[in-house]
Amino acid sequence: MIKSNYKVIGVMSGTSLDGIDLVYISFDVLDKWSFRIINAETTDYTSEWRVILKDLVLKSKAELVKIDTSYTAYLASVIKAFIQKNNITDFDFISSHGHTAWHQPQNKLTYQIGNLPHLASLLNETVVCDFRVQDVELGGQGAPLVPIGDALLFSEFDFCLNLGGFANISTNHKNERIAYDICPVNIVLNYFVKQLGFDFDDKGNIAATGKINQELLDKLNDLDFYNKPYPKSLGLEWVKNEVIPLIVSFKLEVKDVLRTFVEHVAIQVSKEIKSNQNTSVLVTGGGAYNEYLISRIKFYSNQNIVIPTDDIIEFKEA
Repeated sequence: MIKSNYKVIGVMSGTSLDGIDLVYISFDVLDKWSFRIINAETTDYTSEWRVILKDLVLKSKAELVKIDTSYTAYLASVIKAFIQKNNITDFDFISSHGHTAWHQPQNKLTYQIGNLPHLASLLNETVVCDFRVQDVELGGQGAPLVPIGDALLFSEFDFCLNLGGFANISTNHKNERIAYDICPVNIVLNYFVKQLGFDFDDKGNIAATGKINQELLDKLNDLDFYNKPYPKSLGLEWVKNEVIPLIVSFKLEVKDVLRTFVEHVAIQVSKEIKSNQNTSVLVTGGGAYNEYLISRIKFYSNQNIVIPTDDIIEFKEA
């Protein structure tokens, strides 16, 4: 039924493994779409779930099916807790992304755990999920997931840039909304900074003390993916096979790895937001808090970079 107001619970888990994002939102549809975040929070993963989720690409299909069942039950419990904690009684449906296990659109393969029909049974609610599969089966990339939402809710910006595990972007091009992945971000930065005992490089302070290794930077910028036209998307498999081994082969100090990779991200992002005129770029995702990365993007792009409020940074995708 078409209505002028929808209340929805959105659930998102990204590749950076910083937790499960949950939002309770009211959408109004008048002359244009608008939204109001009523409740929002991130449920941290337990150490056990972090270990399981970080190695999903190495699992067999049989192992993934077993994990999928457990994760679906876990996700249901997290969603139930969110509903009960915030006394949520009025909503139209729950919209859940699940968590990406495999993403190989070139092979018409994508698998998000936590999308089993059992989720709706456990919650006894209407659930919308499994967003990627049909698009990939029909030859699409299945990611990024949010370009239509960007167009409807953030139309005042020329670009919507998300700096999460991966950087992705959406924009209008020839009267069509397009979206695609740009490059890895936190999935690589966090991998290396963990060697120093940190979950992430706070504000990019460690990267700022490092030195650029020009040979590594050149090799990163020469990776084949960056020469491909959109639509295109990235998965953890590509990072594990192409990016991590390349960086490790240089045997650099962690601070120099972070500095070089920040420069790589800034260069790749700036290529996608450059324009003949000053344009506005909405930046969300955990990378928006990396002040050093943002400064390097500004250095290369000279565009109007807009960092919104924390609730938009953290929960836009959810």
